[in-house]
Amino acid sequence: MSSRRLATETVAEAFLALLADRGVDYLFANAGTDFPPIIEAFAAMSAKGMKAPRPVTVPHENLAVAMAHGHTMVSGRPQAVMVHVNVGSANAICGALNASRDQMPMLLAAGRTPLTEAGLPGSRSRHIHWAQEMFDQAAMLREVVKWDYELRNAEQVETVVDRALDIALSDPQGVSYLTLPREVLAAAHPGLDRRHGGRSVPATRPAPDPDAVARTATLLAAAERPLLITSGLGRDPAAVVALAELAEAAALPVVAHAGRYVALPSGHEMNFGGTPGHLLAEADLVLVVDCDVPWIASGEGPPAEAKIVHMGLDPLYQRYPVRSFPADLVIAGDSAAGLRLLGEAFANHAAAQRTRIDCRRDRLSALHEARAAARARQLQEVRHQQPMHFAWVSHCIDRVKDDDAIVVNELALSTDHIDFGRPGTFFGPSAVGGLGWGLGAALGAKLAAPERQVIACVGDGSYMFGNPTPAHFVAQAQALPVLFVVFNNAGWSAVLNATRAMYPDGHAMRSNQPPLTALSPSPAFERVVEASGGFGVRVDDPARLEPELKRALQVVREEGRQALVNVVCRPR
Repeated sequence: MSSRRLATETVAEAFLALLADRGVDYLFANAGTDFPPIIEAFAAMSAKGMKAPRPVTVPHENLAVAMAHGHTMVSGRPQAVMVHVNVGSANAICGALNASRDQMPMLLAAGRTPLTEAGLPGSRSRHIHWAQEMFDQAAMLREVVKWDYELRNAEQVETVVDRALDIALSDPQGVSYLTLPREVLAAAHPGLDRRHGGRSVPATRPAPDPDAVARTATLLAAAERPLLITSGLGRDPAAVVALAELAEAAALPVVAHAGRYVALPSGHEMNFGGTPGHLLAEADLVLVVDCDVPWIASGEGPPAEAKIVHMGLDPLYQRYPVRSFPADLVIAGDSAAGLRLLGEAFANHAAAQRTRIDCRRDRLSALHEARAAARARQLQEVRHQQPMHFAWVSHCIDRVKDDDAIVVNELALSTDHIDFGRPGTFFGPSAVGGLGWGLGAALGAKLAAPERQVIACVGDGSYMFGNPTPAHFVAQAQALPVLFVVFNNAGWSAVLNATRAMYPDGHAMRSNQPPLTALSPSPAFERVVEASGGFGVRVDDPARLEPELKRALQVVREEGRQALVNVVCRPR
């Protein structure tokens, strides 16, 4: 194993050099008084020609974490975020929750109030340094992150950075949290031996039990009405290929319940959308793959006699305090490998079950055609509605987007009316639903894939949660031409619908305006983007939507500017 010496002079320089050496491209940061050693290190390393992550100024911590999340979900490489002591950590918690539940690897670093009141480089120098100290700063994030630690001295910086990244990258992946006292960052560092082929690596991905997979193949071969439900499958393109082959061979319908990725291409004959519905109600075998909530137990579910198999890296979702979906078999391991093994094992049964499979395929083909006809009818019914229907807006976006466009969706798109033909083209929000993710995720995605078209589809509430002024500032400062589409229905649809479901005949539903659900008067969102040099337009005529989307994308493509289309929508 070869090495070369990196002439780092401070711990802050060593920290940044290690991040770069371990493959971290960006440090998304909202700086505070704990940052002077980091700022000086960036400048010194630039002067010396040393490699460091690219620093990105992000004026809100939730946006910074969302940008790291967005970059990693597209690039597959973990990024780093640094925030200001406890107050910055508090602002970052929502984004950390999203990344944690989405199993997104990330290093979240935070300054730590100076340890000493005087006597050392970096000792306390501002009045806030007393009030910002906590007995246990990491406690506020400990239930969210996989690992937390405070850097103690110069000698351990390499060990600590490697451990943070290794744990974040080991399955199930997640967030590591590292606090960095100012005196430690400012301390002298003797230099680093840059190792080629380093000795610190994340754990390999666990493989599924082949015997359990073989038992599942037997169940699948014997089933009359099997169903596969997922939500998180598709982050790994190899899993999409394996699922497509299995679904086609076994005539196995697939539902992406609250799907966050492209699990199957939209046009695949076994893609049955995002609602389990009657397929679940009549299923005799349910394969739950990378899915935390396959159905809502209080309102639906499979027949009591149905066999249930759960598969995934963490099929029991051990960090969820309560989760009681029934299971006859639980298989822990990489889903791409598990689906490949299942396909190979099922092939041994296919010839004997040909008649059963063909009958199932014929029935599903008819259902698939009926679904397509129903979607077409709905589109005809809503195409002239004002305010616009979410289905029409989604359809218009589908007509203007590139085939390889990255579409980031936060509680906006009607996915039945937009097609995604390949993995890595659709990304939905984390299962925990921490709002404000979409804008930052789209910016991070654009950083990771600058050559691709990126479209962020957000509700008006999600847009406001996303810190739009900082987001548009970053888009301009970093030259990230993204199209933002705001599905503006002037309200909290999720809150309103949840209230309606609990109290369909209650006082709230009988009132003209249920409390705490309206977002009116609606701001002129199209003007917010203009403050950062972008193009903005408000559209309330369904006939004008597609032309205005094309105009916005032309600005993005030809002028290299961000654009925002504020679409006036009806309640969802």
